[in-house]
Amino acid sequence: MPFRFPVLPLLLAFVATGADATPDKPLRLILVGDSTMASSTGYGDALCARLSPDTACVNLARGGRSSGSFRAEGRWDEVQSLLRAGDGFRASYVLIQFGHNDQPGKPGRSTDYVNEFPANMRRYVEETRAAGGIPVLVTPLTRRGFRGDWVHDDLAPWSAAVRQVARETQAALVDLNALSMADVQAMGPRQADTLARAGANFDHTHVGPAGAERYGNMMARALRRDAPGVAAAFGSAR
Repeated sequence: MPFRFPVLPLLLAFVATGADATPDKPLRLILVGDSTMASSTGYGDALCARLSPDTACVNLARGGRSSGSFRAEGRWDEVQSLLRAGDGFRASYVLIQFGHNDQPGKPGRSTDYVNEFPANMRRYVEETRAAGGIPVLVTPLTRRGFRGDWVHDDLAPWSAAVRQVARETQAALVDLNALSMADVQAMGPRQADTLARAGANFDHTHVGPAGAERYGNMMARALRRDAPGVAAAFGSAR
């Protein structure tokens, strides 16, 4: 009697072992925000540098943008295009951080933190999900100005609005404002000034290399804790 190979069991075993499966697709992070996240003036590139080599990171944050002007200029359209063409990635996380340029006194950019700003942030969350991405809301990086012995938290209303939107939409949240403010308070004004850009570009909002490294590390640690799905994209966070 001729020997017959058990074709079906062998086929099932072949599939079960993943012998014909393609390697896992990589993760991707897309950064959306203002100058405190952007290249050269913010922490975004330092955060990207903490990712594993197979993780994609696209820093689309730009200086001077608010939750309203980023969309009005068509920059959000670029984010949505990337998400719609995201079949090559296991997941795309969109980090969304605004607030600095939503404050009063900035024509064409300022937003009302009671109504307009939270509506803008909620819309970013909804449209990220609709395009297949995973939103991560980020409260604005603190300014490092002191009044006496205490950091002046002039971004508190915008931070509170972001926290509320995160609760309402059940989006992941990195409370960078609280983390960075506590850190700056512990450092004191003299040491906090070492995080700024040097020379004529010095201010208490933007960061130089030391500040970018510090806050990039801070964001990496926070993301590993508060957005567990993205933890695999990082090596060890200092």
